Amino acid sequence: EEILAREEEAREMRRREANWDFINSLPPRLKAALVYYIETGDLYVASRIAGMKMEEFNELRIRANIPHVN
Repeated sequence: EEILAREEEAREMRRREANWDFINSLPPRLKAALVYYIETGDLYVASRIAGMKMEEFNELRIRANIPHVN
């Protein structure tokens, strides 16, 4: 129960801090990957959705102002 509460808090923080104008301006595949990351916090799967290496996707995450919250 406590873990679920922390996961929801992290998700809300990622949603709130994200630069949605930037995210919405991206091609569909990159946008989908960032939205997946915002909802799950799973950098590995999100990078695969984007077709990028994890390091490249992490740079995109930073450009989108999405915090890395665990």
